[in-house]
Amino acid sequence: MRSAFDIAWAQELPAEPVTVGDVTVTPRPRALVVRLPRGGFVWNRPGTVMVERAGQVRRIKVWDVTRILQLGSLGLGLAIALAVPFRSSRRTEVAR
Repeated sequence: MRSAFDIAWAQELPAEPVTVGDVTVTPRPRALVVRLPRGGFVWNRPGTVMVERAGQVRRIKVWDVTRILQLGSLGLGLAIALAVPFRSSRRTEVAR
């Protein structure tokens, strides 16, 4: 029988490096893996990029702009959904 830790885990694995001239770039995406008895899914998202130049390695974080915009849209939608009932209840009280 599987334990809870075998069902879901996060991982960061390096992808295939790309070399142009003396610069080597290796993307390191993050993945959330969920395995269920009848299937599962993998959610990939940007992580970091390792840039190697002249023997020095630099790690650069990649911002997931799509996720930021989705969470911002969700927050705005929730704020509007919570504000509309209060505004409509104030109008009906003033009209009476």
